[in-house]
Amino acid sequence: MTIEALNAMSAKEFTDTLGGVYEHSPWVAERIWKSRPFESLDDLARKMSAVVDAASQNDQMTLLRAHPELGTRLRVSTTSAAEQAGAGLDQLTEGEYDTLLEMNNAYSAKFGFPFIYAVRGSGTQDILIALGLRLDEDAETEFRQALWEVSRIARFRLEGIVGG
Repeated sequence: MTIEALNAMSAKEFTDTLGGVYEHSPWVAERIWKSRPFESLDDLARKMSAVVDAASQNDQMTLLRAHPELGTRLRVSTTSAAEQAGAGLDQLTEGEYDTLLEMNNAYSAKFGFPFIYAVRGSGTQDILIALGLRLDEDAETEFRQALWEVSRIARFRLEGIVGG
């Protein structure tokens, strides 16, 4: 897929193509479609992130809550499953799984949304360390960090869709 092809798409085609870039949140693609033409992948990613930044706090929280917990054994989107498998989260030992589950539960209880981390290039220990550190953050700092992580995930997903 090229930027030129995306720029030529109808709103429906565009949303069908990019609607999953932000987990279960096609509204981001719907809102950004009117900003065409996009000059590059960087331009598209920046503008999609800006849509999220400009969204209401309620929409942002809904977006964060749409993400699955890392390491969950529940069914997740194909994209999330592949990303988590790339970080080894599909091969956790029972001890690692129990630790991650306990930390995820503590995080969700504290912040009201799941721990979100762009796992590309990270391993299980990196994720556990980041989760431990972020559990100590205040609510506003962590809310902003989670939104930043969501945009990193979206950027990685865009790179998988858009070439040249």
